[in-house]
Amino acid sequence: MKNYFLFIVFFILFTSKSFSEDYKFTKITNLNEPWGSSFINNDQIIITEKGGKIKIINITSKAISEVDHNINFLNIGQGGLLDILYKDNFLWISYSEDRGDWRTSTSIARAKLNKKKLNFKNIFQANPPIDSGYHFGSRLAIKDNYLFASIGERGQGMIAQDPNKHPGSIIRIHIDGSIPKDNPKFIDKKNWLPEIYQIGIRNPQGLTLSPYDGKIYLSNHGAKGGDWFGQAKKGENYGWKILGWGGKNYSGTKIGPKWKPGFTKAIRYWVPSIAVSAITIYKGKEFKEWNGDALVTSLKDKSLRKLIFEDLSNIKEKIIFKNKIGRIRDIQVHPSSGKIFFLSEDGLWLMEKN
Repeated sequence: MKNYFLFIVFFILFTSKSFSEDYKFTKITNLNEPWGSSFINNDQIIITEKGGKIKIINITSKAISEVDHNINFLNIGQGGLLDILYKDNFLWISYSEDRGDWRTSTSIARAKLNKKKLNFKNIFQANPPIDSGYHFGSRLAIKDNYLFASIGERGQGMIAQDPNKHPGSIIRIHIDGSIPKDNPKFIDKKNWLPEIYQIGIRNPQGLTLSPYDGKIYLSNHGAKGGDWFGQAKKGENYGWKILGWGGKNYSGTKIGPKWKPGFTKAIRYWVPSIAVSAITIYKGKEFKEWNGDALVTSLKDKSLRKLIFEDLSNIKEKIIFKNKIGRIRDIQVHPSSGKIFFLSEDGLWLMEKN
């Protein structure tokens, strides 16, 4: 019995050690509050820093170049330069736009790629502009000719239930900013703003297109608990602030039920909060055993989590790592190698197999 016990202890220690050594982390470069990132080719990744800089980093040589731009942003609270997305020689960026008198909106601009200077033009403004430094969202994802964006509710709570206002919604526009004629307003939601695709969302900082099922998935910060991962669904309502998703107000008072019929149900909830941030549906060579799984990053929890969610009645979650690179803001999969790149609060990191 004693020998059996010693074997179990040895097995746990050995497997724990070998698991922790499965992955190698390399810091590519230091950065100052980076927020969004996107590969523009196999060697270069373009990133935003919340304070206002756009940089192109060569992941091999580690050379960094700063790109001039004309974005009218306001670095306030959680706002500044936010997500950035590259496709077909164009860039899209989300940011907190300075709308005057300390009012800001989550806005989106587009520019043709120029590695020296970017001439952005607005293609979307979340209205109304609000005097708040909270909950801008926001991530970007492109599916075919559609641009999806997650728009935070700016700390205004029930504004997320008002389809005549953009905050607290998922929007869908064409990549040039024009409005799709099959958005909910033109089908069965006559009182919705034309850009709105889904309502009832608090502070969605993750948004991604699955390369497997073609669906858009998102992650959302709850309050004191109630973070979630779910699917963007046309014309539906995630319920904020009628629902609390299992969380409470920061004062400790109850918000509402976790879920009730008539509202979109998330795929996975976290209570207490992990401060969920960016997500991706993995597809690549480096970690091919993860293909089709969701990778979920967190700020407060400083972790990377893997969700197997093919069977919605049996969601499997695994913590890949914790407390390795600090608070994680963004995640990108290299388009060729499948190695994973993260933005922490102070830099760009690479994760690969040992």
